Amino acid sequence: MFALDGVQEGHSQVSPASSRAVFLTDLEQERAPGTNLAPGRRLEPVHLHGVADTSVHLVLPHARGEELVALGWAEAHQYEDFGTEYMVYGPRDAAEVEAVLSAVEESIAFAREA
Repeated sequence: MFALDGVQEGHSQVSPASSRAVFLTDLEQERAPGTNLAPGRRLEPVHLHGVADTSVHLVLPHARGEELVALGWAEAHQYEDFGTEYMVYGPRDAAEVEAVLSAVEESIAFAREA
């Protein structure tokens, strides 16, 4: 995910030190609070949990997030504030890596467009 265009890797502002945040190179401030895992701070639409875990927290429009929940790919974030925060399970194979990356790309687009 850190190889995607327009993103920068950094330390998560809201997750343990082993978590890696996705920051956007072209947008530092959130356009809407529900697009940021760290509302009021630098825009962090996604973070990856430590290398042993590989699940991600991300933001998505509520309807899309609930589709992923229904498909068994995600669950609502335990500390959600806006109904847009989801935990996507870590991938187990190459096909699942592609599916998770697709959700990450959707999250980044949501943060940029909101």
